[in-house]
Amino acid sequence: MRLVLRYLLLERFRALFNGQAYLHRKSNLGDIVAAHLYEDLYQLGSSQKYIDRVDSARSVLNTQNVRRGIRARRGDGTFGEIVPNVSAKEFKHFTVRRGATATIEIGVEVKIMMKAMMKQIDRVENDLRKQTEHFRSRNGNPICIGIVGINRAPHCTTYEGDRAYTTDGKRYRHPADEASRAEDALVQRVALEFDEFLILRFEATNEAPYRFSWTNKNDTHLDYGAALVRISKRYQDRV
Repeated sequence: MRLVLRYLLLERFRALFNGQAYLHRKSNLGDIVAAHLYEDLYQLGSSQKYIDRVDSARSVLNTQNVRRGIRARRGDGTFGEIVPNVSAKEFKHFTVRRGATATIEIGVEVKIMMKAMMKQIDRVENDLRKQTEHFRSRNGNPICIGIVGINRAPHCTTYEGDRAYTTDGKRYRHPADEASRAEDALVQRVALEFDEFLILRFEATNEAPYRFSWTNKNDTHLDYGAALVRISKRYQDRV
């Protein structure tokens, strides 16, 4: 019987935009998206080691993204071995429990490039590169995953407080005009720092009625599904 997965991460990513305004200043959006990768890994069921550690709560999701006793830059979702004598917490609709961790077995960093991509490309590259360094600090050997959403809409509006900024093709370049260049820069300069580096290509004008679409839904699902299989294999073999 063929296994059919919902791909919860892709659904949650879509929900950031579909039917509502995307507010890029919210600092927890990456955490929200990243948490669903661990649910998808469990659904896939390719790594018995991963399933056993989730079921036993030996390894948990750390939404604070901090290893006890180690100062490091926060990621968007880390999964690792729970600190002894700490009770893992259950959350509704989630299989993977949560708690303080002593290690990082899997680390995820999520970035979303909505517009003004080339103005922020250096900062995004630097953040991604530094995050892998922190994931691997103290001789750790985590599986490092980078997920970057790149908007390819013909135009776009963003919001800061009561102000709205709409691309005009001149002062504010349209996402479609910069998306390929931004993607090429990231793939060439930082992708190899990660075990898996996934580009999510989408189109969202961020204007009422706030519609969202994948640039190519089939390719997105194929790329994400293949990444899940590879991550599971790495976890089974390496962690």
